[in-house]
Amino acid sequence: MEVFHLRYFAAVAENLSFSKAARQLHMAVSPLSRRVRDLERELDVRLFERDSHSVNLTAAGTALLPLANDVLSRFDDLPGRLRQQVGAERRAVHVGVPPGLHPRLRERLREFDRVADCEVRRWPGGSQDLLDQVRRRGLELALVHLPAHAEGVESREVLREPLGAVLPASEFAGRESVSLTELTGHVYARPGSGLSPTYFDQLEVRLAAAGVHRRTTLSTRDYSGLGEFVANGGAFGISMLDPQNQMGRPSEHDQVLVLPFADFDPVLATGLIWRADRAEPGADLADLISEGLRILS
Repeated sequence: MEVFHLRYFAAVAENLSFSKAARQLHMAVSPLSRRVRDLERELDVRLFERDSHSVNLTAAGTALLPLANDVLSRFDDLPGRLRQQVGAERRAVHVGVPPGLHPRLRERLREFDRVADCEVRRWPGGSQDLLDQVRRRGLELALVHLPAHAEGVESREVLREPLGAVLPASEFAGRESVSLTELTGHVYARPGSGLSPTYFDQLEVRLAAAGVHRRTTLSTRDYSGLGEFVANGGAFGISMLDPQNQMGRPSEHDQVLVLPFADFDPVLATGLIWRADRAEPGADLADLISEGLRILS
């Protein structure tokens, strides 16, 4: 039995899905399934009841999960514990950063770099990927777009940003706002997979309730592509309203504008996340998390 067997088992057990676990682990389903079967053979028990529709833990799988998580937690703690024991040089702390982070938070993150008693290294990624990495101890901390939910992971909101409609200037020039009812005949365009925060899934429910049913997901993974698509007319997008946050806005040109909604108040929240067990008194990140919250909030 190897550590990766336990890691694969824990991912499937937490997701109750081989396909979701495979995406989380950045691997194919077939080798993941083989490794889990290898573990079952070595332990001589069935860990999952599975059919074409569902995956569930057996009694043995339920008993193994907390034991596996404990082993994985101790294994992942080895580098930090070793540095503490031998008095190694300044430790590196990896902080996840999502796309479209507001400049105000970037400035606070630079302040955190200056005062933290460690070497802060930034790690880019989508919010869900960063959440998974914090949960698995691949990252110590991360800034993510909320909501962000995972067992054992805590969060605190540090910034709220109003969102507006990205519109073709040819149709909405001279306007100060736009209502959802005016957009029911337009196509809602969303940037490529991995760029839009999970919150945008909730926005789509609100758009559908307002009568906006035509939508498309662009293949491009940046907001400049959204601007180009909207500029053609007959479409709109949703992006950060604050002009200071250029990273979250489409390319500025005279064919696209961003307006607030008159009948809708979408707000994107950003939060700091960490593993709860690493923030407990005496834990390895307790002081760092406290300092991060003080500076970033």
